Amino acid sequence: MPPTDSIAELQGAVEDAAKALRDGEPTEPAPTLDRPPKPDLGDYSSNAAMLLAGSLGDNPRAVAERLRGELEGRLGGAAGSLDRVEVAGPGFVNLFLSDAWYRRALAGLVAAGEDLGPAPTATPERILVEFVSANPTGPLHVGGGRGAAYGDAVVRLLSAIGHEVEREYYINDAGSQVTNFAASISARMQGEELPENGYQGEYVVELGKEIAAAGIDPGDLEAVGDRGIELMIGQVRATLSRFGVEMDTWFSERSLVERGDVDSSLAKLDASGHTYRHEGALWLRTTEFGDDKDRVLIRSDGEPTYLMPDIAYHWDKLERGFGRLVDVLGADHHGYVARLRASIEALGADPGSFEALIMSLVHIVEDGQRAQMSKRRGDFVSLDDLIDDIGVDAARWFMLWRSHETTVDIDLALARKQASDNPVYYVQYAHARIASILRKAAEEGSEMPESVDAVERSEPLAVSEKALIKRLLEFPHEVHEAAARRAPHRICAYSTAVAADFHAFYRDCQVVGAEGEAVERSRLALCLATKRTIAGALGLLGISAPERM
Repeated sequence: MPPTDSIAELQGAVEDAAKALRDGEPTEPAPTLDRPPKPDLGDYSSNAAMLLAGSLGDNPRAVAERLRGELEGRLGGAAGSLDRVEVAGPGFVNLFLSDAWYRRALAGLVAAGEDLGPAPTATPERILVEFVSANPTGPLHVGGGRGAAYGDAVVRLLSAIGHEVEREYYINDAGSQVTNFAASISARMQGEELPENGYQGEYVVELGKEIAAAGIDPGDLEAVGDRGIELMIGQVRATLSRFGVEMDTWFSERSLVERGDVDSSLAKLDASGHTYRHEGALWLRTTEFGDDKDRVLIRSDGEPTYLMPDIAYHWDKLERGFGRLVDVLGADHHGYVARLRASIEALGADPGSFEALIMSLVHIVEDGQRAQMSKRRGDFVSLDDLIDDIGVDAARWFMLWRSHETTVDIDLALARKQASDNPVYYVQYAHARIASILRKAAEEGSEMPESVDAVERSEPLAVSEKALIKRLLEFPHEVHEAAARRAPHRICAYSTAVAADFHAFYRDCQVVGAEGEAVERSRLALCLATKRTIAGALGLLGISAPERM
């Protein structure tokens, strides 16, 4: 039995009751089924009466009374799901559910095993998520790390609801930044002054030593640059792997030029009639597609702007058969989105296939002070340094627990704490505590709750047991919402809520050695379902679920 069946049963009963009052006609929009803000208002509440009042020509409270009768017939009696229905406020219909409903709901969770997530979407897509894509001119810093944690979590969420998703890193191995990078390494190799706006970090000195040891002439800037990029990409790959991120594809910007993709994309734009020449430069009429001004593709000196290879790159993505392109971009890319979407439309593709997610900044905070970061100046905080300090799990959590549109401060003192005010520790500790409970139960010979009948019992459920079951039933909906909104921070919030509800349950209810074997089995079943749910939620964030802490 899928874990969503219990909620679907209630939602279906409410919708059927509403249809019955309208002679079988569905209500638009469909009635909601929500958890009310206070327990004394019921387990679930619906706005169905307010939606029906206009079409039925009656006041909402009168409609709610009629709905109450319909629901009592559908959920009461032999179904045994209902304790009572109350009408409240302007016409809310509040459902108070029976222990039998909760036992069946918990049975569904246990029967689902590890598969507690949502049913697959009815409209799966083939999606390419491009993220990180930091210039390969230095180690990956914490800003790129936030994009890595976020992009990877988005891929996990989209995959969880049935999409076919791939991860891609776009290597900016062409352009002026590579030339400058090569000149910076060469200068360090020869003990000379750095070029203007050169890369100053100590890592450049180390690169110079390694390249010199390979026998590469510092005067051969192309060879120096190629080897420098190769070494930096190797470091980035290793850092991302350590961070739990494995890219499916590493795509080279230079390959676009070498294969002629830039030229062919430009020819396609020319043929479409959307380009023109002005003051010696070639322009694209992006204003025809919603941009605030037209954009230069080829400068008057014949050099392409950075937009031209980006257009070719996104056209290549579409040519590879991806129906949706998701770019996770840095905080300085707000102006980039409209021009790229306009370029995609100018090529004759659907601009709705392109989706840009702009990351806000991330700051490292120690002793109340924010660290200032610049890769070019060499005074940045690397992702490796952060992992060394607080670990992968804490780094990913603190990068994900707020919306990507919100600036994040990573408080190192908090992230290091092994205490309940550290949110990732709090959630992981709940999982480890449950693992300990289940081990203790097995050691003492308790019957482990691996089957549906393990949750049968005649004793009433405690309030905290019911609250935890309801929270677990929300997991499929939360995953769907987080995926649809590209919002992994919702899973952080949900995980914290599950942990809080579990700690309240464990405070109120004895598990191992509870009075009555049926009660013990039922509570062990609830522990098992909670453990699986926490592990599933943390897995969507790329965070481990430890068995011991």
